[in-house]
Amino acid sequence: TVKLIRITAAHDVGKAINPVLVEGQIEGGIAQGIGMALMEEYIPGRTENLHDYLIPTIGDVPPIEHILVEVPDPEGPFGAKGLGEHVLIPTAPAILNAIRHATGVLVTKVPATPSRILAAIREKEARR
Repeated sequence: TVKLIRITAAHDVGKAINPVLVEGQIEGGIAQGIGMALMEEYIPGRTENLHDYLIPTIGDVPPIEHILVEVPDPEGPFGAKGLGEHVLIPTAPAILNAIRHATGVLVTKVPATPSRILAAIREKEARR
């Protein structure tokens, strides 16, 4: 099982009009990225409802260090920039890179379940 110990998230938000809301948006996107990287997989006939389809809970989200890069956007309202999918996009690849760094194997299919990680490790060992 992959256990995340911390996440650092740096995002250029333009002018953070409400930093608490910006941090909340970052945390929500990171939770979605964790689900994409480690849990969420639709399997017809098996994951048809939220009882069987795994999504992250608060216990799956590690402490998050927020780095708000504030470079005001002259076109944005009050200098703000959008912050939606921008948070989700790098999260899963960062987690997969951390798995590669820790194990030496590249997992190319998400979610990176324990069985997929173990299979990649065994495949690497078999090639030795």
